[in-house]
Amino acid sequence: MIVFYKLWDKMNRMGIRKKDLKDKKIISAATINKMKNNEIVTTESIDKLCDYLQCQPEEIIEFIPSSSKKNSSNAEESIEIE
Repeated sequence: MIVFYKLWDKMNRMGIRKKDLKDKKIISAATINKMKNNEIVTTESIDKLCDYLQCQPEEIIEFIPSSSKKNSSNAEESIEIE
């Protein structure tokens, strides 16, 4: 799962509100709500945020593997690709 707590923390430290993102038309209110709920957003939205905040994606998002995905990814690692 991709989580956005780093985004909210960075924005807080920079004095930027969610309303500012919407008002400056960086991202829509619907996208902000998706991020608040750690739902799927487009890479275009991530790109716009990184451009506005002058940061790299890893500064605003984090991937947290779920236990079921973790088990399936371990199985995939054993497959050799030539």
